[in-house]
Amino acid sequence: MATDFRLKEQLPELTDRIVASYHDLAFLHHLGHCPPPSVDVVVGIAQDVKQVLFPGYRGRQNLHWGNLTYHVGDLIDSLHDRLTQQFARALRHDHDRKHGLDCDKARAIDFERMGQEKAIAFLETIPSIRETLAKDVQAAFDGDPAAGCFDEIIFCYPGLEAVTVHRIAHEVHKLGVPLVPRMLSEWSHMQTGIDIHPGATIGPSFFIDHGTGVVIGETCEIAENVKLYQGVTLGALSFAKGADGTLIRHTKRHPTIERDVVVYSNASILGGETTVGRGSVIGAGVTLTKSVPANTVVTIEKPSLRFREAS
Repeated sequence: MATDFRLKEQLPELTDRIVASYHDLAFLHHLGHCPPPSVDVVVGIAQDVKQVLFPGYRGRQNLHWGNLTYHVGDLIDSLHDRLTQQFARALRHDHDRKHGLDCDKARAIDFERMGQEKAIAFLETIPSIRETLAKDVQAAFDGDPAAGCFDEIIFCYPGLEAVTVHRIAHEVHKLGVPLVPRMLSEWSHMQTGIDIHPGATIGPSFFIDHGTGVVIGETCEIAENVKLYQGVTLGALSFAKGADGTLIRHTKRHPTIERDVVVYSNASILGGETTVGRGSVIGAGVTLTKSVPANTVVTIEKPSLRFREAS
């Protein structure tokens, strides 16, 4: 079927209407010569950081002691440059958003240097991230009888993938870099089905089994050796509002989970004042809005089943 070029004559007018909408809905675009961080570049950074964290598993293979130092050094050099650029963009964007300064006035602030300082500070955390991830892998192996070996966990487990990206995003979050941590966490969410806010504090030896549907909120605090199953929500209760009706932010809204706790599938633990004590077990399907003492088992009473003949 041939293209009717007469119909294409309406496209310039359509283009004009779309561009006009950019004036009316200004918060839905970011135009100008000072771009925000790039999602594609940030995702590429995360992929390369994972190569450094798990050499030989991600990206380049055929690594050996003879070429490892060169390969890692090349990655670190490239990461430094890209992190500096993306952090500087995020810091400049956040400054302009808060203070309403245009790009020319913002040039008086050395965002590039600020970005570089934070980039180096992040790169310095990589050895400690690796140490923590080693404990996470061990926890997955110890906690899942279906795990055949460490390699299987590193290659295949979405829980470890989500926790790896979270540990990267959390370090960036602690450095005070805006936007980039959420880009990382939401990309991980799309990949794994596990939603962890970069602000959440999670101790070592953390294991998410199966993982789909797990939600961990911004102010959640999770201690060492905690295990979650699929569908678990560590969330907030209803949000408090100020006198002007806007949400009150930067308060403790999500629960505290002490060490050696297990939370089974589809349980919901809600509220900033809710603490699950050390060594406790929260059963499947439980909804919890008050604190639980240490070494407590919380379950729903077994429901009764009714059977009838099919019609």
